Amino acid sequence: MKTSKKFVSAVEMIALSFLLIIFLSPFLITILNTFKTTQEFVENPFSWPTRFSFDNYVKAIDKMNFFAGFLNSCFITVVGVVIVILFASMTAYLFARLPWKINKILFFIMTASMAIPFQVVMIPLVTIYGTIGFLDSRGALLFMYLGFGIPLATFTFNGFIKGIPVALEEAASIDGSTRVRTFFQIILPLLKPVLSTVVVLDVLWIWNDYLLPSLVLMSPDLRTLPLSTFNFFSSYSVDFTPLMAGLLLTMLPVLLLYLLLQKYIIKGISIGAVK
Repeated sequence: MKTSKKFVSAVEMIALSFLLIIFLSPFLITILNTFKTTQEFVENPFSWPTRFSFDNYVKAIDKMNFFAGFLNSCFITVVGVVIVILFASMTAYLFARLPWKINKILFFIMTASMAIPFQVVMIPLVTIYGTIGFLDSRGALLFMYLGFGIPLATFTFNGFIKGIPVALEEAASIDGSTRVRTFFQIILPLLKPVLSTVVVLDVLWIWNDYLLPSLVLMSPDLRTLPLSTFNFFSSYSVDFTPLMAGLLLTMLPVLLLYLLLQKYIIKGISIGAVK
């Protein structure tokens, strides 16, 4: 029996290792190609570099205007995540605590809206806001992120808030606390596990988003890092290896954040779903 269990464990470990290699291979190949010239990449993208050089990273930083794009991405991501969390948590608290009949209808509509693909609404969205002159600004982009980000965040927060005892709020009310003060001093700190999940998911979404910023931000000085990678494309060619270096630099900050907070993602979703 022990020998059989050891054999099964060994097979599982080999299978998992094989799957890990498969999943990591595109990322590893991309890293490998950042040290090549474009000619070497075109000849054989799977070959080993003739020499390891960081010239592509220097070219990427210069051509992307990396630091300006980094600051734009940081501003839009941080502000976008903060306003989504603030509005979504308050909305979820309203749905969970106030027994209005319309709340059930609004919550259902908000949840159902997550099933609508962005591609369905992007043309009317850009047409309407372009007509009223609301495009080409960070404020317009943040406003749209707020609209598209609230449903999932509200759904996640709502399940968790329902599991918080109402007695805590009643005790605070007896002590003279207002509903707003109770939310920010009692409820919001208790949302820490699910809050980490929403933060990671929204940071990954907003930081890596290309389609929506490409429709809203027209000025070069407003471009985020994903938009800046378009500078490597010309009419007749693509500078592949600096492009890969730029993509790697773009994903590195959010990848580090994900590695630091990954344990909270599944934990927070599971807690919110159960409660």
